[in-house]
Amino acid sequence: MLTNSMKLRLNAMMFLEFFTWGGWFVTMGTFLATNLHATGEQSGIAYSTQAWGAIIAPFIAGLIADRYFHAERLLGVIHIIGGALMLMLARAQDFAHFYPYLLAYMILFMPTLALVNAVSFRQMDVPARDFPKVRVWGTIGWIVVGLAISYVFHWDSAASLAHGALHNTFTLCAASSFLLGVYSFTLPRTPPLGVTQQRRSLGSLLGFDALEMLRERNFAIFFFASILICIPLAFYYQDANQFLTELHIAHATGKQTLGQASEFCFMLLLPLFLKRYGMKTTLLVGMVAWAVRYALFSLGDAAQLEWLLLVGLALHGPCYDFFFVSGQIYTDTRAGQERQAAAQGLITLATYGVGMLIGFSAAGFVTDRYSMAGGHDWVMVWALPAAFALFVAAIFVVSFRNERLGHALAQS
Repeated sequence: MLTNSMKLRLNAMMFLEFFTWGGWFVTMGTFLATNLHATGEQSGIAYSTQAWGAIIAPFIAGLIADRYFHAERLLGVIHIIGGALMLMLARAQDFAHFYPYLLAYMILFMPTLALVNAVSFRQMDVPARDFPKVRVWGTIGWIVVGLAISYVFHWDSAASLAHGALHNTFTLCAASSFLLGVYSFTLPRTPPLGVTQQRRSLGSLLGFDALEMLRERNFAIFFFASILICIPLAFYYQDANQFLTELHIAHATGKQTLGQASEFCFMLLLPLFLKRYGMKTTLLVGMVAWAVRYALFSLGDAAQLEWLLLVGLALHGPCYDFFFVSGQIYTDTRAGQERQAAAQGLITLATYGVGMLIGFSAAGFVTDRYSMAGGHDWVMVWALPAAFALFVAAIFVVSFRNERLGHALAQS
């Protein structure tokens, strides 16, 4: 049973996990451009470390944590090492020295997303009921650090950027990583799973057991659409903060937390939307929302039309929840109990791994292509992923057959 005391301990773990990630990931594109004078291609290479981390994560979380180590101890060790790597990132003077530390950090960090979930699930009798209440504290942590960077420390202001103040974000996140590392050793014991789980094959851990689901026409369409929609998604993570700061939007990082607030609200609306409109419409709205968001970015400015930018930021809720979260629900209902874990692993590997890897490379190329004196032609930078998202949506709407997911969907 999940007691109030245990819930508070798990809430703190989730808060620190996403505080640590959100504190540097959002502003890294701006940091690379202003502090290290990196190109768009180099920024794409840097953000691609998330994809490589997602690809390698199953080896660490599955082959190592599931077999040999307590999840909470491994979490502690990783975050202590991660804190040291963050300090090295804060001190890097050029991209050549920055990138190796970043790659090492992300290879270690991405498995912790599975580890904090494992620690949480093992304390819950009904994860479907209890986990969202714990996971939301991760979203709160991401919001708090974004607001602190903009409104407390002002590291993303024009004056601070001119003095390279964004390196402080890595120092802040190093401190929170050390704190979480030490705190993790006080978390409930989460030993390796039983012998049945230990004997799972490498293919099963990577989700390859679910490949046979691709024989089903509808799931195959959804699977490849998921990879493709991650290409425009990568543009947001890589370019949004740099875009806002180049336009001299005040408190850019803090205003980006509108996306996480929206994500929280739309997560509550998602079950109602699924029941009323069905899976196909929900997925389609998520795809189209990306195109609308980028169109608003193209049209907005720092003066009278700043409200368009704010609306675009707030669209993160339907962009993320209506496609990725509903997609996880769809995958779960199509997989069946015996293939649920494998299917979710396959989708994660395809989207955050393969899809994001392609997307960050594309974003780097496009950002460099439309670079100009004093900044970028952001109208074109955002127009291209907007058009691509519409293209993916168009293919999806004519090829994906609507399904009634019955009892499983009705209870989502």
